[in-house]
Amino acid sequence: MPSIPVLDSTMHYSSSGSAPFVFLHGNPGSSHSWRNVLPELGGLAPDLIGMGRSGKPDIAYSFADHARYLDAWFDTLGLDRVVLVGHDWGGALAFDWAARHPSRVAGIAFFETIVKPMTGSELPLPAQERLRRFRTLEELNDDGFVRQAYTGGVRTPVSDEDMAAYLAPFPDAPSRRPVLAWAKQMPFEGEPAALIPRIEAYDAWLATSDVPKLLLTFEGSPTLLIGPQLRTWCEENIAALDVVSVGEAGHHAQEDRPKEIAAEVAAWTERHGLIA
Repeated sequence: MPSIPVLDSTMHYSSSGSAPFVFLHGNPGSSHSWRNVLPELGGLAPDLIGMGRSGKPDIAYSFADHARYLDAWFDTLGLDRVVLVGHDWGGALAFDWAARHPSRVAGIAFFETIVKPMTGSELPLPAQERLRRFRTLEELNDDGFVRQAYTGGVRTPVSDEDMAAYLAPFPDAPSRRPVLAWAKQMPFEGEPAALIPRIEAYDAWLATSDVPKLLLTFEGSPTLLIGPQLRTWCEENIAALDVVSVGEAGHHAQEDRPKEIAAEVAAWTERHGLIA
């Protein structure tokens, strides 16, 4: 599990085998999110900057910051013709990277991610209330956000050992700056103003690109981000898209359905001949 120099910091990543998959996690996760998926498929799973075992440079942890460090990580490793698998903000970063590097992407699988700027009817009311609350905060004074993700954002709470792994990168308020920054950036009601055009740019690419894409959907949890309304939007606005219903899971579906996620991604890559 190496770390490599990236810009003015370091990025850690997990690896398994030589498959061309790159797994991008969301908030408040790390490459640990993929621990039960990565061995099934092989590939690389970085910790986003400021998260997991990656460095914590003095930056704002905006979407643009994360994309800049991720760009450098891809370039440092010389990755090409990759199959991206993204969850939550990792899916949005995958879309963004693919839209700007289309010749280097063989396919994109995604679930529970940010596919478009959200409206009131698309973001569940509890999520709207949490977002408005987070936008007023200056810091996270306790680890409740992380704990809630892996107790309430899953069908079955994670083990104590796995919870400890998720909590370890964020022992105090300063270390939680990346978590709060992500929480504040959910694109809703036209904010953040700087992020909306970037999402619209990757949406334009998703609508026209013939790169194979896979949306995995889930059911049975109030924490789910992509429900029937956004699934329909994806079917109508994303080109070359396969949609597969995987079963019951929470937002952090890798915790609930890792084997099923791996199996569906494997079957999709085989159908489209994405791995030589």
